Amino acid sequence: MALLAVRKSPIHAGMTIRVAIAGATGKVGGPLAKAVAQSSDLELVGAVARANTGRRLGDVLGVSGLDVVIHGTAAEALAVPCDVFVDYTRADAAKAHILTALEHGAHVVVGSSGLSDEDFAEIDHVAKRKARGVFAAGNFAITAVLLQRFARMAAAEIPTWEIIDYSYEKKVDAPSGTARELASQLAAVRAPDYHVPASSTVGAREARGATVAGTQVHSVRLPGYTSSVEIVFGVGAERLSIRHDSLDASGPYVGGTLLAIRRVPSLLGVVRGLDRLLGA
Repeated sequence: MALLAVRKSPIHAGMTIRVAIAGATGKVGGPLAKAVAQSSDLELVGAVARANTGRRLGDVLGVSGLDVVIHGTAAEALAVPCDVFVDYTRADAAKAHILTALEHGAHVVVGSSGLSDEDFAEIDHVAKRKARGVFAAGNFAITAVLLQRFARMAAAEIPTWEIIDYSYEKKVDAPSGTARELASQLAAVRAPDYHVPASSTVGAREARGATVAGTQVHSVRLPGYTSSVEIVFGVGAERLSIRHDSLDASGPYVGGTLLAIRRVPSLLGVVRGLDRLLGA
């Protein structure tokens, strides 16, 4: 695995990291805002949400002492200087938020899914120009990191695989960020060996899913799911399945995001995947 692009952090030991969160009233953003407020080394200074603009975040979340006012745009929230801007919004808003934060001199942690490799290439260019770090992960859960690690090990030995990602019925982007990230990591190991390429499908080509970094990916959107990803390997008469499930929308992600907030000031440019911060 390539070495991280790191630099000496401008935030010194003992200094408080000022944090702004886009999506601060959401399923992940809300619990994350509470966790930031409860951390002695972090300070919540900005909040962005489409609803409840102008209200105090603490009133919306039911948390006393959170006096940050909710803004409707990232630019408004960034009028108060912050060290790290965290985005847990939607793909159609995340890229603009990230670029706005970089232009305001903030490092960025990206929890939103749906951004493409091309989007991250553009973001990387801006981040390096501004001498800032951007950390992005399709999934901040430790079990998802383990799935990625085990899948890379399996791909080195088994030549064929496909990915299935599962999410709740209202998730509009597909494939998920977790599935995209996994496919990208596997591409660095080898290309899957499909006996019949998806482009040669007879019938509905869409039935073979999307081709992401050379891997076929299938997205399921149904009630009853929060976020899951499964990779299925096949060789000869053998099959191996590796699966990660998040059973609620916030718990698995808060700890990993806090780690990223504390580490991103030492990064330069875009770094993707929580395993990069864990030394996997």
